[in-house]
Amino acid sequence: MALERWKPRGAVSRWDPFADLFDFRREMDRLMDTFFGRTSTGLAQAAWAPAVDIYETKDALVVKAELPGVKPEEVEISIVGNTLTLKGERKQEAEVNEQGYYRLERSYGSFQRALELPSVVDANTVKATYKDGLLEIKLPKKEGAKPKEIKIEVA
Repeated sequence: MALERWKPRGAVSRWDPFADLFDFRREMDRLMDTFFGRTSTGLAQAAWAPAVDIYETKDALVVKAELPGVKPEEVEISIVGNTLTLKGERKQEAEVNEQGYYRLERSYGSFQRALELPSVVDANTVKATYKDGLLEIKLPKKEGAKPKEIKIEVA
């Protein structure tokens, strides 16, 4: 038996108990954004993390991370077990009195991303390159994990 919510005009519709919670959350988010402002530097610093793409080729796993405004020497890359970790910090170029801003949308602050990798990666031969704000990490596969082509013999 489904619960039905009564509406004042006599129309009957299905009642979703979580819909009111989602509406409440959306309204609270709107209220907080209005009160504190989405462009507050404190909120922006806490929210920033680089976008990451991970894809697989025949010989390697490739990780690409967008790091605009971050110097390559300020990024730490480490692999422990099957976890690739990226750490760094994007610093604000110059201090400007906040009252002079019309809009402040770029985020600053430290970040850390931990990415779970398959165990087929050879951590000893990893190569990282950085160009135009894009960090590319190539994680070669172990020899046993590479696909092998098997020819079919015709009898």
